[in-house]
Amino acid sequence: MVDPSFSYGATNDSDGGEAGRGVAPPAGGESHTQAGEFLSDCVLGMSDGLTVPFALAAGLTSAVSSSSVIVLAVASELVAGAISMGLGGYLSGRVEADTHEAERLREVWEVRHKPNEEEDEVVEVLSRFGLSREQCEPVLAHFRAHPDLWVDFMMRFELGLEKPDVSRPFTSALAVGGSYVVGGLVPLVPYLIIPDAKMALRYSTAATLLTLFVFGWVKAALIGSPKRGKSALEMLAVGGAAAAAAYFLAKLFNVDL
Repeated sequence: MVDPSFSYGATNDSDGGEAGRGVAPPAGGESHTQAGEFLSDCVLGMSDGLTVPFALAAGLTSAVSSSSVIVLAVASELVAGAISMGLGGYLSGRVEADTHEAERLREVWEVRHKPNEEEDEVVEVLSRFGLSREQCEPVLAHFRAHPDLWVDFMMRFELGLEKPDVSRPFTSALAVGGSYVVGGLVPLVPYLIIPDAKMALRYSTAATLLTLFVFGWVKAALIGSPKRGKSALEMLAVGGAAAAAAYFLAKLFNVDL
């Protein structure tokens, strides 16, 4: 078994040198990763929340004149969609955690039962950085003395897997489901205020397209991308295409409710 006294990604301070420091993630790296995951979940939920309810409202507006009917339909979809998206986020987080655990157990077994092959894999990884077999020997000796760090190294550099946060499934569910609701309220609010569906659609369209554009811009700004205008236009195009497809589909079949 892996020594429980060593935490994931920890280093042995007594070793001091570059070998000990090379495995540890940079300070603040975990919080940075968690922030990126949270932002990704919010982008997923918000983009779907803006486009799906809007497309439904636009499609129904071509066949329904009363805003109250559309509000009921969109609100029902919003609740069901938020639950579905939240559940999807939770299950995705669980799969990520289960996959990491299974792969780590496999690496623990391989380090214990096939150390020679694992050493060759370490050398193969380090050779990408220009190190020879002889130069890798101090690292291999360090890993033989600390098999937990050896497993950490293989997880990170061979498999490219980082240890997921234990709360990841729950935060993912809340982020995806919550942002879906927030996004879905944007196209719904005009129908709550304006009784005439056709008039409400105009304001809903303007509000949703503007929000899509701003959201695309803010998303690019948060991740540090210089292509903010492109991101905003992409979000605008996706939302507009979804709404137009639903609206003209209802027109095509001449639905009358």
